[in-house]
Amino acid sequence: MRTLERLLFVAGVLALTWYAGAHITAAREQAALSRELESARAVAASSPSHDPVPARLEPRALVGRIEVARIKLSAIAREGVDVRTLRGSIGHVPGTSLPGDPGNAAFAAHRDTFFSPLKFIRKGDQIVVTTPDGVHRYAVIGTRIVEPSDVSVLQPQPGRRLTLITCYPFDYVGSAPQRFIVQAELQS
Repeated sequence: MRTLERLLFVAGVLALTWYAGAHITAAREQAALSRELESARAVAASSPSHDPVPARLEPRALVGRIEVARIKLSAIAREGVDVRTLRGSIGHVPGTSLPGDPGNAAFAAHRDTFFSPLKFIRKGDQIVVTTPDGVHRYAVIGTRIVEPSDVSVLQPQPGRRLTLITCYPFDYVGSAPQRFIVQAELQS
């Protein structure tokens, strides 16, 4: 029995070490991306002739910061939703609009990392997306739960919409069976 206890202890220590390492790596990446965003905003502000953000970004390119002050959500987003991108940031869903542009700008993140505060979001909450080219303010118009196969939430929408996607339920252990969707509209 002692051997089993030791194995479980070692497994627990290894799991905690991995978990801590993953969070430290994500925090460092967020700090570096935050500095990159501030630098890009400074360049945009000081150079009226600077090139605007292209309609399509390269994989893992900086998109901006997503903030919801009331629920203490603040994280940097990159282009893409691959495993590497989502490990250290929120991911902008390729093929959807960019923040502030007409259509539907969609972002995804894990429910146990950057989007964990979404469980507390409410209709009317303000979502601020800061990009190198500007600050875009959205108001939450609703939330819903969909099946993973329901990609209708990514479809272009009239006006300027923001869609946040994460797994659901928030406290589910393992691969969650549904998706939690937050939709917001750009404010004037």
